Amino acid sequence: MLGANDIIAYSGDVLKWSIPFFGSRVKDPLRWDLDRRLQVGRATSHAAISGSPPFQVGHSQSIGLVRTHNEDSILALSGAMSGKGSAPDFGLFLVADGMGGHRKGERASAIATQAVAREIGGYVFADLLEKTLDFTNMTRFEKLMQIALQRCNENVTAAVPSGGTTVTAAMLLGGYAIIGHVGDSRAYLLDDGNIIQLTTDHSLVQRLQDLGEITAQEAVNHPQRNVLLRAVGQENGLQADVTRHSLRPGARLLLCSDGLWGSLDDDYMQEIISHSVDVQDACDSLVTAANRAGGPDNITTVLVQYNYNSDD
Repeated sequence: MLGANDIIAYSGDVLKWSIPFFGSRVKDPLRWDLDRRLQVGRATSHAAISGSPPFQVGHSQSIGLVRTHNEDSILALSGAMSGKGSAPDFGLFLVADGMGGHRKGERASAIATQAVAREIGGYVFADLLEKTLDFTNMTRFEKLMQIALQRCNENVTAAVPSGGTTVTAAMLLGGYAIIGHVGDSRAYLLDDGNIIQLTTDHSLVQRLQDLGEITAQEAVNHPQRNVLLRAVGQENGLQADVTRHSLRPGARLLLCSDGLWGSLDDDYMQEIISHSVDVQDACDSLVTAANRAGGPDNITTVLVQYNYNSDD
């Protein structure tokens, strides 16, 4: 059995930026990198901006104990803006689990991750610098998520013809989570001691469960449990799920590949997270537990606590 220090080292593609355009106060003007924030404006006419960061983000990965390489990718992108005409804090987070063999799976998940980051991040942050976006029109951002998933499907299909990947992405803004989903990676909401699965697996065993032909317990060891009915890069006419969910301040969102949820049940994941000191500790503990359970696949977790101001 693995001990607490037996976590496999990080591997795979991790894209992580923090872009707080106008952030909290600078402790030392000669060492602004202390909190990586930039304060814009004249000190004589603008009070210092203060407050806790809107997003607390943790992530962790392992190749597991059976695979020899990592085909998963992660994206963590966030920004904050304050001042006249300020906009809500914005975050984009994603997990992709590639398939199609060693190099093809890695390439597919990385290309999909980059495509979503480019499509959504480029739109939001470029326009944010030019004008104040209408963050009250959530339908507009749902359409943006659909477009981003279609674009990443086109890119993966063109670059990796016989490869594919799952994509589960979360756009957080204005007290909402907009979830884009294809495949069997998952998004969970953790709030008030509960864990709620926000996505539906696009897998054969999930379809059989929906039809009442097998039980959830039978699905765990089903010989075709890894067969997907939808994946990015598998067809030109991609059908993606895009849903919107209202969040309470302090709610946590967990994105993970099947290497995590296939090794640990939902209640155990919730217990681990609730007993962790912070989001990074929670991610590390989840990966450790999945490896202790056998680590049959790559394991990827992203955990975000969204501390938005409900008065904005």
